[in-house]
Amino acid sequence: MTTPSSRDRALGRGVFALIPQAGDSVSAADRAGAALAALRTVPVHVGVLQAAVILLEEAEHTDQDAVRAATTASTVALLKAALAQAADDH
Repeated sequence: MTTPSSRDRALGRGVFALIPQAGDSVSAADRAGAALAALRTVPVHVGVLQAAVILLEEAEHTDQDAVRAATTASTVALLKAALAQAADDH
């Protein structure tokens, strides 16, 4: 594993600052949406997004907590939109 450059670390800190944190009384779906928006121009391996969608869809179908299942469904929708955008960009 390589050590990130100072530029990459600064970019990571900047992106982190843009994403609302749990203590800010926002939902997980809101944080996921902000993260996806902030990372829109950062290349992410499509396989990572696909794996996340698969895992979250499984969690959505097995979760008994309605609020958490709805948040998971919203996050899955955001990830699928990011995948579609990535496909359109290529």
